[in-house]
Amino acid sequence: MTRKVFVVGLDCATPQLLFDQWRDDLPNLDALMRRGGWGELESCVPPITVPAWTVMTSSRDPGQLGIYGFRNRADYSYERMYTVTNKAVKADRVWDILSRAGKRVVVVGVPPSYPPYPVNGAMVGCFLTPGVEGTFTYPPELGKEIVEHVGGYAVDVADFRTDDKAYLLRQIHEMTELHFRTIHHLMTTREWDFFMSVEIGTDRIHHGFWKYMDPAHRQHPPGNPYRDAIRDYYRAVDRWIGVLLKELDDDTVVFVVSDHGAKRMDGGICLNEWLIQNAYLVLKSYPERQTPLERCDVDWDRTVAWGAGGYYGRLMLNVRGREPRGVVPPERYEAVRDELAAKLSAIADPDGRDIGTRVYRPEELYREVNGIPPDLIILFGGLYWRSVGSVGSGQVHTFENDTGPDDANHAERGIFVMHDPRAPIGGRRLEGLQLMDFAPTVLDLFGITPPADMRGRIVRVPGPVTA
Repeated sequence: MTRKVFVVGLDCATPQLLFDQWRDDLPNLDALMRRGGWGELESCVPPITVPAWTVMTSSRDPGQLGIYGFRNRADYSYERMYTVTNKAVKADRVWDILSRAGKRVVVVGVPPSYPPYPVNGAMVGCFLTPGVEGTFTYPPELGKEIVEHVGGYAVDVADFRTDDKAYLLRQIHEMTELHFRTIHHLMTTREWDFFMSVEIGTDRIHHGFWKYMDPAHRQHPPGNPYRDAIRDYYRAVDRWIGVLLKELDDDTVVFVVSDHGAKRMDGGICLNEWLIQNAYLVLKSYPERQTPLERCDVDWDRTVAWGAGGYYGRLMLNVRGREPRGVVPPERYEAVRDELAAKLSAIADPDGRDIGTRVYRPEELYREVNGIPPDLIILFGGLYWRSVGSVGSGQVHTFENDTGPDDANHAERGIFVMHDPRAPIGGRRLEGLQLMDFAPTVLDLFGITPPADMRGRIVRVPGPVTA
């Protein structure tokens, strides 16, 4: 077959901005939408970068993958966590299947893609890569070629949670420029059938600048100099997409996708403070200042549950016979979990208003539950609120992030745009799309039957032409 597939991934790209508010400012993306199919793409739970891209490219859910976030429990101890890398992914991703089928693949920055590993083509590590001083590509010599040809490379910005917004904005644009120049170099100098990249800058600009754009944000400063920072960044990305599209022929199907969207962050729920106040978590001594829980002296012999912070909340029960000093009898596990789920769902805002928190049990969400999942997964305020894990404030609610300035949380829906030059259908809006549909759709374009354990459906953009 002569078909090729070119995928532009935009981490955290948001349908409300791209499809609705700014579509007229993005002529290249608009052209793809007018000629192809497009719609909102339902993310996984939790809608977090590392599991979400793996869900998309493997067509398995987080439970099947055993990956529930950027960091996961390594065992049932209280301390051991591991950061997800390529080595944690046991399922085939779409490029693995295509490589074995003899297709030439190029993968640039798709999380997690560090450490890079052999494929039938090339791989460049994602934002999890420690830096470009070591090996960040496959084959290893490709890294030197990129640095010399492009003029450097940056896997991520140095710190997207900073108050120095001028510095952050400059970093994001410089990084994105290097990424797209690398993509252009590789797509024009390598033979490939499947090419997929992910740009992390869309995520970083949302977290760094959302409050400046959104008048509904609690901390929005009117008349600020950064009100157009995110829109200008989307325009810059669109211009680069136009450059890349000029290199493609009529046998190349183009996708533009994101793993999740973004929304304003109204505040944080201090999960461990709430657990302390409700006698589920006991400290031997309370810290004098804001302190991560792992640095606190927890009385595990009297603790029922503890939590972790992040864009979503993770709650772990201290179960007898499972954790080293567990106190929850196994026969009481479900009752205690139900009790906590109900109480966490009822946490209101500081004025007593319901915020719409959703609490999930992993086995309700996933076909399988592998690895060591949280006992409860908590989306505070429908993700308008984040989970704060540190203790020391004495308050359940906070409007300051304990890991540094952050204006946005992740949203449940990302973007999906698909244009097949052989079937220009005139802009059909697609409904019911979800992350796991991507991999089987790509395989189908190459005439490869998706493995039976892939969860998604094949998306075939139907005619006739619609408005």
